[in-house]
Amino acid sequence: MSTRVPQDTKISARQENVLDSGAYDQVLIEITTYVFHYKIDNLLAKKRARFALLDALGCAIETLHTSSECTNIIGPVVPGTIVPHGFRLPGTGYELDPLKGAFDLGTMIRYLDHNDAFGGAEWGHPSDNIGALLSVADWLARSSAAAREQPATSSDSEFSQQRGPLNMDCLLTALIKAYEIQGGLQQLNSFNAVGLDHTILVKVASTAVVSWLMGLSEAQAMAAVSHAFQDGHPLRTFRQSPNTGPRKGWAAGDACMRAVQMALLASKGQPGAPTVLTDPKWGFYRRLFQGKKFELQRPYSDRVIQEVGFKLVPAEGHGISAVEAALQIVQTLKAKGLNAEKDVARLLIRTQAPAYTIINKTGPLKNAADRDHCLQYMIAVVLLKGAIIETVDYMEDSPWAVDPRVDCLRAKMEVVNDKTFTRDYYDGNKRSCSNAIQVFLENGHAMDDVVVEYPIGHPDRAETLEHLQKKTRRNLELGFDDERVDKIFKAVGKDDLPVQAFVDLFVQTKN
Repeated sequence: MSTRVPQDTKISARQENVLDSGAYDQVLIEITTYVFHYKIDNLLAKKRARFALLDALGCAIETLHTSSECTNIIGPVVPGTIVPHGFRLPGTGYELDPLKGAFDLGTMIRYLDHNDAFGGAEWGHPSDNIGALLSVADWLARSSAAAREQPATSSDSEFSQQRGPLNMDCLLTALIKAYEIQGGLQQLNSFNAVGLDHTILVKVASTAVVSWLMGLSEAQAMAAVSHAFQDGHPLRTFRQSPNTGPRKGWAAGDACMRAVQMALLASKGQPGAPTVLTDPKWGFYRRLFQGKKFELQRPYSDRVIQEVGFKLVPAEGHGISAVEAALQIVQTLKAKGLNAEKDVARLLIRTQAPAYTIINKTGPLKNAADRDHCLQYMIAVVLLKGAIIETVDYMEDSPWAVDPRVDCLRAKMEVVNDKTFTRDYYDGNKRSCSNAIQVFLENGHAMDDVVVEYPIGHPDRAETLEHLQKKTRRNLELGFDDERVDKIFKAVGKDDLPVQAFVDLFVQTKN
C-alpha cells in the first residue's frame, strides 16, 4: 500500500496525543489514516472513477427530467435564496449552501435507483457519496477563488497542504476513497439484518472524506466520523413492504447532508466520542449491532471502484439479471408463436438471498418506489412489453402500473432462494448476482431454465463501459446539447481542471 507523508501542521499537541494514545476506536483510526495518507495511483481506478462520476451526474440529470416528485424537494429552503460562492446544483440555476446542496445532489443521483451499486453482506450505492463530495468541493473552490480576489484575506493554502488543489484529480481521489470506505464496510457487515438502512455507510464515508476536503486535521476528522456513527440512523422501513415509499429516494441525500454537517461541526472544535463503537454499555456495537464488531475483508485500497457494478437497466440491482433472463424468454416465446399473457401457466424464479429479502413482493404495489423494488413486477412488465423495463414504466402514469395483466402474471410466479446463487453472490472472488427463470406453459410443456449470472453493468461483462458511456450520454442529452455534452466528457479527463470549472458545465440558467 502506497502512502504519502502527512503534511498536517495544524494538529495541536493535545490532538497528537489523542491520535497516538489509541483512545479512538480502531475502526475510526483506520478510516482516517486511509483517507489522509493512502495515495491513489492506480490508472484503472482513476479511469473507472471518471465513468462513475459522469454516470452519477447523468442519473441526476435524468431525475430532473423524469421525476416531479424529486424536483419538488430540491432548491433553497427559502425560495429565491442565493448563497454567494455557493454550490451550483447541476442541471439547475440554484446556488446553495453545501448542506442543502449535498441533500439535493445526493437525492437527484439516487432518486430513480439508476446509479451504481455494490454488493456484499450489505447492498449499497457508492455514488450516493458524490452528493456530499461535489457540493463541498465546489463550494470550497468557489469560496477560495473569491477570497484570493480580495486583498488581505486568507487563501486556500492552509487547506491545500492537506489535499492539494481542488481540481478534478482531487475530486476523483475523494470519490475513490468514499467508494472504498462504504464498499469495504459493506462486504462483511449487514446493517439491514439489524434493521438499519445502508445509507449509514454513505454518512460515515462522506464524513471522513469531506473532512479531508475541508482541510480538517486527522483528530478533527476522527471526531467527525465518531459523530457520524453517534448520529441517529434511519430504519429500513421505507425500503420494505408494506411501508416502501419515496423516502428511499432521498435517504442518500439526507446522509450526504448529515455528513457535511458533522464535518462542519468538527471544524468548529466539537470534540468526538472516541469509543462510540466499543463502549460496553452505550456503544454502537452493543446498542445497534447486536454486540457484533465490524469486519473488513481486506485493507482499504482502491478495489471497490474497480469492482462496482453500473446500472445499465433501470431496475433494482439484484433483479437486473432476471430482467435479462425475462427478455430471453420473450424472444423464445415469440419464436414459438406464443406470448406470456395467454400461454404461460407458471414461472419459477430462482434468486439470491438479498433479492429474496429486498424485492420479492406479493400483493398490491402502492407507488413507483414500491414497483421499482418488486422483482415480479419487473419480470411481468418485460414479458408483456417484450422489451427492457424503463424508468417511466414504474411511474404512476405508466399504463403498466394499472394493467391487470401485470398482476395476473405476478400471481403465477414462485420465487425461491437458491443456495448456490446466494453462495456465489457473497463469494468475494466471484461476486455474481444470478437469477434464473423457468416457464411452464399452459400446454404442460416446461421450457428450459434461463440463467443469467452476471448482469449487464457487472465489471466482469466486457461490454459494460461501452454501454455505460452510451447511457451517460443519453441522460446528459436530456439537459444539454451535444456540444455541451462533448465538453463534459472531455473535462472529466482533465486532472488539473478546477472543480468549479467542471461544475459550471452543468449550470442551467433556468430552474
